[in-house]
Amino acid sequence: MTNSFQLNETTITKIQQTIESGDLTSLELTTMYLKQIAAYNSKGPNINAVIEVNPDALHIAEALDAERSKSGSRGPLHGIPILIKDNIDSGDKMHTSAGSLALDNHYAREDAFVTKQLRKAGAVILGKTNLTEWANFMTEGMPNGYSSRGGQVLNPYGPGSCDVGGSSSGSGAGVAANFAVGAIGTETDGSILSPSSSNSLVGIKPTVGLVSRTGIIPIAHSQDTAGPMTRSVADAAIILGAITGLDQTDVATRTNTDRITDYTPFLNKAGLANAKIGVPASYLNELDDPELALFNHAIKDLEKLGATIVDSIDLPSDLPDSSVLYHEFKNGINAYLGRFPANSTVRTLRDVINFNQTNANEALEYGQTTLIKSETKDGTLADDEYIMDRLTDLSFSREKLQEVIREHKLDAILFPNYYGSSIAAKAGYPSITVPAGYTSSGKPVGVTFTGLAFSEAKLIELAYAYEQGTHHRKPPEL
Repeated sequence: MTNSFQLNETTITKIQQTIESGDLTSLELTTMYLKQIAAYNSKGPNINAVIEVNPDALHIAEALDAERSKSGSRGPLHGIPILIKDNIDSGDKMHTSAGSLALDNHYAREDAFVTKQLRKAGAVILGKTNLTEWANFMTEGMPNGYSSRGGQVLNPYGPGSCDVGGSSSGSGAGVAANFAVGAIGTETDGSILSPSSSNSLVGIKPTVGLVSRTGIIPIAHSQDTAGPMTRSVADAAIILGAITGLDQTDVATRTNTDRITDYTPFLNKAGLANAKIGVPASYLNELDDPELALFNHAIKDLEKLGATIVDSIDLPSDLPDSSVLYHEFKNGINAYLGRFPANSTVRTLRDVINFNQTNANEALEYGQTTLIKSETKDGTLADDEYIMDRLTDLSFSREKLQEVIREHKLDAILFPNYYGSSIAAKAGYPSITVPAGYTSSGKPVGVTFTGLAFSEAKLIELAYAYEQGTHHRKPPEL
């Protein structure tokens, strides 16, 4: 291995170039990441992003080196260590727990579709990341990044002072701290975009149906999706292409009729030339003065890079109250847990609630109000409250986004941080978050581009042009 290879802030392309030159192996790379985890995950700043390391990671890396030597590379992810969130099934020697002590002994029977796609592409599944317990669908008032099984994830840009974001907190903090080149997060509403923005990362929340939901512990089938979290748009584009695919067990993936499996052709530095981007003023009220200054600076940068900004587009930030997530969580989690062995002590949402009550000292640091509220629903999805709320969510969000984008002929809508996540989540539409700088106190700030269904290619083009024209990201000082 060459001494000139720098692990921190490296990219997938740089790694592949170094491996192909003979100056690095996947085994050496995986070893370097494990040393980084050992130094900073539970020691030093105690980032606590990785909840479990894959015991076979080094063997997998060595096997992929042997395969490369014999038959060549599978593609850009061959031999690349990737972390996955601990609500994504892996049919190996790692648990899948959603951060809950109730699932402390749960091993999935097989890989999630996303995990299969990563392995097929040649990725090394390095480990599982900590998260806000039950993907932040457990209780009110739980800090972002806390789980009873994994403890508290800290933001490497300000451990204990900067919010780490949720619920894919470990994926965000781990990639920011250079524990892996990238990670997979999941989002129902903001759970990829929030920690990406908070940890100065690129995060892609795909259109529901672009990436299979099979094998992911659910919150709501209408909004759940997995997506990449990386330090660069190019790396996110590479990983997104690898995890997409038609899954016969997930009907939503059949809605993607014009499937793209390689998003790298859309990495266009001139992608903002003649682009038209709308800014909804109603979403700026949540920003403090330093954040607003950075957002306004981002708008000026977009204009310098060739974009036309349409100010103060009319997009509501107050959305109708909805019961959808509570109904769908009970339905989805009972179906997921119901596939556990018959002798399992946890096979329903009620079992989880009872377990937590029995083990309250360890499992209920912040309560379980959300789980209890979800348990009051019938779980059949036949309730009139659910049906009408679901139809309202869908029609309101899609109509508002389609109306404003088509009226102004926009390529995307720009939000500060992750603040437009809810309306896009209810619509099932995609977003991408990119670093936009730091406040004087060192707090990361991001901007999010949102578009209509399956517009990931355009969003990647816009985000890449902004990233390459500004180069805001800088590593945390661990």
